[in-house]
Amino acid sequence: MKLNIAVLPGDGIGPEVTAQAVKVLKAIAMEFNHVFTFKKALIGACAIDKTGNPLPEETISICEEADAILFGAIGHTKYNNDTESTVRPEQGLLGLRKTFDLYTNIRPVIAYDDLLYKSSLKIKQIRGTDLLIYRELTGGIYFGDKFLSADGNHASDTCAYSRFEIERIAHQAFKAAQSRKRKLTLVDKANVLASSKLWRKVVLELSPQYPDVELNCIYIDNAAMQLIINPKQFDVILTENMFGDILSEEASVIVGSIGLLASASIGDKYVMFEPIHGAYTKAANKGIANPIASILSAALLLDHFGLTEEASLIRTGVDKSLQLHITTPDLNTKYDHITTTKVGDFIEDFINNPNETNLNFTNIHLGQSTII
Repeated sequence: MKLNIAVLPGDGIGPEVTAQAVKVLKAIAMEFNHVFTFKKALIGACAIDKTGNPLPEETISICEEADAILFGAIGHTKYNNDTESTVRPEQGLLGLRKTFDLYTNIRPVIAYDDLLYKSSLKIKQIRGTDLLIYRELTGGIYFGDKFLSADGNHASDTCAYSRFEIERIAHQAFKAAQSRKRKLTLVDKANVLASSKLWRKVVLELSPQYPDVELNCIYIDNAAMQLIINPKQFDVILTENMFGDILSEEASVIVGSIGLLASASIGDKYVMFEPIHGAYTKAANKGIANPIASILSAALLLDHFGLTEEASLIRTGVDKSLQLHITTPDLNTKYDHITTTKVGDFIEDFINNPNETNLNFTNIHLGQSTII
């Protein structure tokens, strides 16, 4: 297969983790005789620094010509407390989602057996967790009308949704549930918010079209609690933009590190794959950023194009890295010098040599040697 992939490393740790995902995709292409071409483009703070625009027209053109977009991270600490700036890095990502109508965001949350001890939650509560969060990505409060009074003392943000926006992602979530445990949970705040009342009304009306899927509706505050108390009760979670953002960040506690959570953003024509974490600028260029979420995002990219064997090989490589503690400091309690690049090198080598012994893998990536 031939794929043209637009690579948007972005800011902070984005370039480091994205480089490892590209490395792994190149290894897959070599092993399976695919042709993957990569073209980089600017977005976010680095784009503002060079062009004054967080989403330059050149970046849009490169993405339009690509089969898929591989995105890194966005943001910079210099903008954290700057409430007056009208141009911000985050506008690049929001603009990307809106320009390419990437309305469905899919975030898998899986509790790895080898990392259960890394979670701050009790092992018995999280073992076996395997859920999907379907987050609507191009509507809601992030894209609604914004108002700030002239005196700077009053502000508002509008959360707006249409039936069309809800229906198109709801159908996808129902279908995903059909292929899993056949359970869908709608998360809203329908007892207070008009937009949530519409969400619940529309999803309840669609439910009879999927009689094999059990639908539950719960409020966001209860969902946030239940996700910690008993995450295994969930299969597919469907929710609006801001609630999905918050819940998926919360879910990183279950898996032990936000550096493990990948995502796919799907539209009718364009697709993008990215880790859910931010730019973490303070950790940039230190070799400590966890690239696994970015690498797993590359696996989601392969899944999207039907390359399931290839995606499975990447996931097996990730599993092996976790088993052997070939991981960055956020997860590693055994070795203290496994860098971002070494994790990528390990998974690349696994793809090239999946039948090598655990001992040889460990020795190679700890900089040791084995006499055979």
